Amino acid sequence: MRRPTDAEALQQMLSAALGSREPAGSLARLGRDDGAFTALDPAVLQRLTLVGGGALYNPTSPAPTARSVDDLVRRAEMLDVPQILVPNVRRTDDPRALRAAGFVPLAAGAESIVRLTGDVDDILRARVGGGRQRALRRCHDALSRDLTRERIRLSELDGAPWAREAFVELHRRRAERHGDGHNPYSAEALDALADGVLADRTEMIVRRRGDTVVQVALTVRSHNGRGLYHLTQAVDQDDPAAGSDLHAAALYGLYLDAQHSGLHWVHLGPGETEGKRRLGADLFVPLDHWLRAEGLMARQEAGAEPELSRFAASPVTTVPVPGPARSRHQPRFDTIDLSSNTNPFLGAGGSYPHLDTTELADTYLDTISKLPGHEGTGALTADHLLFSSGSVDGVMLLLAALASPGESVCVTPPTFPLYAHFARLLRLPLVEVPLRGDDLSELDTERILAADPRVTILCDPNNPVGTRLDPAQVRALVTGTRGLVVIDEAYVEFSEKPSYAGLVAEHDNLIVLRTLSKAWGLAGARCGIALAQPGIIDALRRVQVPFGFTDASQSAVRDRLTNARRALASIRHIRAERDRMARILADHPAVERVFPSEANFLLVRLHKHERVMEQLHDAGIMVADVSFLIPATCRISIGNRRANDALLAALSDAV
Repeated sequence: MRRPTDAEALQQMLSAALGSREPAGSLARLGRDDGAFTALDPAVLQRLTLVGGGALYNPTSPAPTARSVDDLVRRAEMLDVPQILVPNVRRTDDPRALRAAGFVPLAAGAESIVRLTGDVDDILRARVGGGRQRALRRCHDALSRDLTRERIRLSELDGAPWAREAFVELHRRRAERHGDGHNPYSAEALDALADGVLADRTEMIVRRRGDTVVQVALTVRSHNGRGLYHLTQAVDQDDPAAGSDLHAAALYGLYLDAQHSGLHWVHLGPGETEGKRRLGADLFVPLDHWLRAEGLMARQEAGAEPELSRFAASPVTTVPVPGPARSRHQPRFDTIDLSSNTNPFLGAGGSYPHLDTTELADTYLDTISKLPGHEGTGALTADHLLFSSGSVDGVMLLLAALASPGESVCVTPPTFPLYAHFARLLRLPLVEVPLRGDDLSELDTERILAADPRVTILCDPNNPVGTRLDPAQVRALVTGTRGLVVIDEAYVEFSEKPSYAGLVAEHDNLIVLRTLSKAWGLAGARCGIALAQPGIIDALRRVQVPFGFTDASQSAVRDRLTNARRALASIRHIRAERDRMARILADHPAVERVFPSEANFLLVRLHKHERVMEQLHDAGIMVADVSFLIPATCRISIGNRRANDALLAALSDAV
């Protein structure tokens, strides 16, 4: 929670639960289920510890200021308490005051947030998959028929003493099941919360079978009015409903409540990340407990940003990441944002897109790591990935970030024309080293290396040819050049040969571009992906315009990646139809040659190019005329069976 008064209310609740005037107890008692404390010396675990900042309940609180830390230290000295704990501080907060006062961070996992960016079922389908979403809904609907559900404002709890008693009893039983019997939600703790500043924003949710309470939960509305903190749940384990996914079904109901109330998020609190991901969480914020204890040594912390790549252009080394993107890892869901000069009266569309795409990057990497030919991608992290507005935008970004005036760009015609277009726009000298061989699949590696370009851009599978390059030649180029090698893999999912994405972690001069416009069917979402070592990604981020990857696009991408079965099946259909069309076209009298293809198109050389192109135009069929790259050729995208048959009929009319 972001307000000090809210954190103080939770501290008062903790004091009541501990039966003391101050929020102080042993770490063994305070952190009963917290793995962050397990490696500590037993003596540290048993010493009396004062809790400052937020209490050990689900919400987090900001890192305390220097003045607050000084007050906390004085308070511990007055109470003769030897240790101080400031729990659940976001790693994105400024911890300098804590560090200066001798506090040491203990990694405490991450807090999880479910962002409500649309219909609940659509959101869950995109994040956990259609099967899981349907299971949650069925469980929720079944429980709704079987159990009644009531919401009681905590400030009105005196009117429902039965709910208070059931809440305390179910939490007492839960504490006993955990072993030591300590109940942070005792009657005294609940009363302290009901008497505090959070009472009007806190609700108890109760499910009953007749007069018997089966489940209780507690939620607090955020101070900015935009979301809910889910504090706790407890279930009667003797009830038949306890055998179902009651916890998840209750959260599903909570999401519906929040959406109907116009809220934007539900905070699930700290916990095991994969489990929270299966509940629909899509924002994970790393946390630390900060402990001040005698003899405790600080861990070695990694730098906040990666070291900039040696390939960064000179101007890029002198500028930071643009302001909004610098704070991309700092969550703003529970703050009041008066910094962006937007219109607050016209709904969610008036807010800028989410900049923290870490979870989406992890989803993408996890998805492609399971595809054939993607060995090695499991070693990549979100720091190796940048989302762009299509992979073409990625080309412009990397040329601007990594090439300075006078440094050359090498392309290998026939290839995608926009590579040369962007190089010319940026006034970068262009070197053309044509592909060789009958299938236009051989690199002239010696000529490329002799030209010593700053950037070499390869298209593999090639557009417009459809062939794959010789992997031995590609690897020789990557290891032999002093410059960067960019491999555009826009069509790689249609190929049965491996991707180069897995090599990114091994080479600091390799960039692999991917897109979701082709195989993944999301051309309208404008999602490109650059895979490279973190120092290069940082350089690209310094020239990228913030907010180009919209929330709608992020949602569409997440949905497609999470529910990938349909897209992967369509790739198989396209491959089969491509091979069928290649066989038929190879024997067609209007066709001189069909080039081999590992993409979703075929390059065809025609006997009577102009006549055939006119006939196709008159028949209302559009193909790409690429005769300016390869004489007498056109590039035919693979459509569905009806569209492909229409093309064949039109070709026959042109003979």
